[in-house]
Amino acid sequence: MVALAIASVLTTSAIAQPSSPDSKVTPQVRQAVIGSLAEKLSSNYVYPDVAARVSSELKEKLLAGTYDGDTTAKVFADHLAKDLRTLGNDHHLGVNYAPSFQPPSDDAEQGKATQAELDDERAWVDKGSGGIAGVRRLPGNIGYIDLREFMPADFAAQRYASAMELVSGASGVIVDLRQNVGGDPHTVALFLSYFFAENDGRHLNDIYWRKDGTTDQFWTLPVVGPRYVGPVYVLTSPRTFSGGEECAYDFQTQKRATLVGAVTGGGANPGGPVALVHGFVANVPSGRAINPVTKTNWEHVGVKPDLVVSPADALKVAYKALLSEQVQSAKTPAEKAKVEALAARVNSGEWDAADYTPINAD
Repeated sequence: MVALAIASVLTTSAIAQPSSPDSKVTPQVRQAVIGSLAEKLSSNYVYPDVAARVSSELKEKLLAGTYDGDTTAKVFADHLAKDLRTLGNDHHLGVNYAPSFQPPSDDAEQGKATQAELDDERAWVDKGSGGIAGVRRLPGNIGYIDLREFMPADFAAQRYASAMELVSGASGVIVDLRQNVGGDPHTVALFLSYFFAENDGRHLNDIYWRKDGTTDQFWTLPVVGPRYVGPVYVLTSPRTFSGGEECAYDFQTQKRATLVGAVTGGGANPGGPVALVHGFVANVPSGRAINPVTKTNWEHVGVKPDLVVSPADALKVAYKALLSEQVQSAKTPAEKAKVEALAARVNSGEWDAADYTPINAD
């Protein structure tokens, strides 16, 4: 490996900092950013040996002139992010240019956020409807929840309770994670809790943190609102990532749902943003998931559905499967005939459930 000394004398104040994504970046800025990134990887990344290798390879690329053509902040950040993810083989790794980024305060990390920080977080959750894009009843008494993100549990909890009220009493429930990009593992545990009976405590997931060598355990929780213990189908796609994958994996390993769709994105190393120099920010995974059932996780391999189909067809397949279960469990000939008629409409294409449109799929 080629060694590259990042000059410590090149301080932030000594080099002109880019002021916008289109601002020019100098060779000195690129060198300082990669040096700062190497330091953050060394101190934070969950796999120290990988951090050392990736840092060395990024420095080699810098020496070889790989980034010489990256003359603006955004272009350099995008190039660096792509190389970082490729070299580390970890889709949670990333770099972007965000000069307004403010790292969480020490108090916030200790659960003692300021009122202003709490207000900002609540406003963000309100704007995103707690990560819930839609809840409805499909014909045949099938509940449907479209969940795009696991936002902080303190502010999303009431929305989950409301969603479960709307699907309570359903003959089956479909949880759509095809566009779920992840989020808070505490919220994943909260959501899963609604799908187990009271006093049926389940150990769902563990997360090991490199910083202090501790492991957080995640179990089902007491919840407000109705629980649902009937049939559940979970939809997945390559877009399903991180906490979205954990949710699907937990459903699967606890044998609580049937997964339908495509293999998920393969990101099981949680972390967060850390400030570099000159307005650049890196996302550095500092932990790794450990499932208590499998003793491993979905990193690199993704979560494989029980029924592998195109994500665009996943809702229709799950819907038809739940209707089929209703036909089998019908208590009267009239009830059976009614469900069979609906199933025939779905099979003929009269009811089109192919409503999956990937977003930001790159």
